Amino acid sequence: MENSSLDNLRHSCAHLLAAAVIDLWPNTKRTIGPAIKDGFYYDFDFGDIKITEDDLSKIQKRMKELLKSWNGFERSEISVDEAKEMFSDNEYKLELINEFSSEDQTLTSYKSGEFSDLCRGGHCDEPKKVLRNFKLLSIAGAYWRGDEKNKMLTRIYGTCFIEKDELKAYLSMLEEAKKRDHRKIGAKLGLFTFSPLVGSGLPLFTPKGTVIREKLEGFVSHLMKPYGYQRVWIPHMAKIDLYKKSGHWDKFADDIFHVSSKKTDEKFVLKPMNCPHHAQIYASEQRSYRDLPVRFSEVTTVYRDENTGQLQGLTRVRSLTQDDGHIFCMPDQIKQEVMNIYEIISQFYNAFEMSLRIRLSTHDTEDMDKYLGSEQLWKNSVDTMREMLEDIGREYEVGVGEAAFYGPKIDFIAQDAIGREWQVATIQLDFNQPERFELEYTDSDGQKKRPVMIHRAISGSIERFTGVLIEHYVGVFPFWLAPVQIQLVTVGGDHKLFTQDVQDKLLEANIRVEIDSSDEGVGKKIRTAAINKIPWTIVIGDKEVAGGDFTVNVFGVDEDLKIKAGELIKQAQKFAKFPV
Repeated sequence: MENSSLDNLRHSCAHLLAAAVIDLWPNTKRTIGPAIKDGFYYDFDFGDIKITEDDLSKIQKRMKELLKSWNGFERSEISVDEAKEMFSDNEYKLELINEFSSEDQTLTSYKSGEFSDLCRGGHCDEPKKVLRNFKLLSIAGAYWRGDEKNKMLTRIYGTCFIEKDELKAYLSMLEEAKKRDHRKIGAKLGLFTFSPLVGSGLPLFTPKGTVIREKLEGFVSHLMKPYGYQRVWIPHMAKIDLYKKSGHWDKFADDIFHVSSKKTDEKFVLKPMNCPHHAQIYASEQRSYRDLPVRFSEVTTVYRDENTGQLQGLTRVRSLTQDDGHIFCMPDQIKQEVMNIYEIISQFYNAFEMSLRIRLSTHDTEDMDKYLGSEQLWKNSVDTMREMLEDIGREYEVGVGEAAFYGPKIDFIAQDAIGREWQVATIQLDFNQPERFELEYTDSDGQKKRPVMIHRAISGSIERFTGVLIEHYVGVFPFWLAPVQIQLVTVGGDHKLFTQDVQDKLLEANIRVEIDSSDEGVGKKIRTAAINKIPWTIVIGDKEVAGGDFTVNVFGVDEDLKIKAGELIKQAQKFAKFPV
C-alpha cells in the first residue's frame, strides 16, 4: 500500500469510528483517537447514554456504510476562531485548541465524506479501497487525558490491518490470549490474589505463587554467579532529597507515593527505583581503579502510583519487584560488562524458549529538554552502545526517543508462545547519575575520575514476568518451576504409610511433592492433578509398595514414564535443576 503506513491506516480507522459514533449518537462529544501498537482507539463522552460491547457490531456496520463515500482525506488549515466555532459545544476539543494555539501550532482539519475532525494528520490514501480489514474489539473506561481527577470517558478499541489474512491471524491470537489470561489461570491454580483491603495493584502471592517467584529469583542469581555480583539491601523508602539529587523527581514526581511522619518534618517517599540508593552504597567508601568494576545486585520492590484504570493483573501493578543490578566501572570496561549482561539475558530467555528482539533506545535530538546531560555526552553514549551491538553481531532496531532520561538503553523484547511481544530485560548506560552524585574512583594516574553506571534488569518486574510466563505456558510450568512438581496418588488406605515415606524422601531431596490420599477414585485423583497442571502424577498401589517400578503420568505427554524404585529421587532431581 503506497504512501501509507500501518499507523496511518489505523489512525484513519479511528476517524471512521468517530464518524460512525457521531452519526449514531449525534450529541456525543469526541476527544482523541490515536493509532496504538496493535490498533487504535477513540475516547468519547456519551453523556447519559450507556454504551456496551453489544453496540460494537452496530457501530462497525455503520463504519462500513460510511466508508463507501470516503474517497480521501481533505486537509484544511483553520484559524483558532474557526476551530473554536467548529467545536463550540465540545470542552475537550476546546481545551486542546487552546493548548495548540498557545504553542503557535498550525491547526488543521481533515474531512472524509461528511465527517471532519481536528487532527495533525497521518492518514491513508484512498480509504474506500484500503480501509477494509478492521474490527472493533472492546470498550473500556478512560479518564480524560489519563488524569483520574477528570471525567471518565468511554474508550472504544479496534484494530486494522492492510491484509485480510493479517486481521484474521490477529483475531485468532486474541482468542487464544483469552484462554491464557493469567488472571484467570492464576486464580484457578491458586498462585496469587488481590484484596480490596490491601489495595488495587498490590498483588498477594500464595505459597504456590511464591515458589515461582523464588525460583525465578534463584535462576537469575544462578546465572549471575560467574560474573562477580555482590548482593546489597536497601530500605523501601527514602527522603525526597535523594530523588531530587538524582534527577528522578523532576521526571516522575506525579508517579511517586509520598510518606508522611508526625515525628519529623522530613519528607519521604516509597522508593520508585533503586539506582540512587545503590549509588549511595558505592559512595560510602573510597574506590580505586583496582576495585572496579563494582557490581551490586538486589531483588527488591519499588512502588509506582499508577492510575487505577491502567492496572491489569500482574502485568501492570503498583508494587513491582525488580531483579535489579548496577555496575560501576571505568569507560574501557563498559563493553565487557555489557557483553556479560547480554550473556545472562540470552541464557535466561533461552530457558523459556522465548526469542528476543533487540532495540537500541536513543534520545531525540529535537527534544533534548527530556534528558539529563549534554547532546555531545548523549552522542558518545549512543555510539558506545551501537558499537557493542555491532560486536555482538545481532540485528537491532533503533527507537528514537525511547531512551531513559539519564542515558541510552538496549531493550530486549521477548516473544511468547502465541507471538505476542513483551518488553522485558534492559541494559542502560548512565553517565549522569555518577556526575550528579559526584561518584569517584582513583585512577592509575592518581587522578579522581567518574565511573560509568550501568543499569541492568533480567526479568524486569518479577510480577509482570510471572504473568507473562503463566500465559506463555498456559499454567503448565516446566518441572523445575512448577509449584508442585509431583502428585502422589494412593490407591487405598493401606498404601498411605508407604506413600508418606516416599514423600518424606522426596521432600528431603528438595522436590516439591504432595499426596492425594482422599477417598475419591484413582481416576478422579489423576484428573484433579491434571486440572492443577502438576508435571508428574504417580499412582501408588500394591505393585509400588512391593518395590515395583513407578509409573509416572507426565502432564501433556501420552506415554507414561517408567522409573525404577531406586531411581525416582535421582530422576526427579535431574528435572528439578535450573535449565542452564
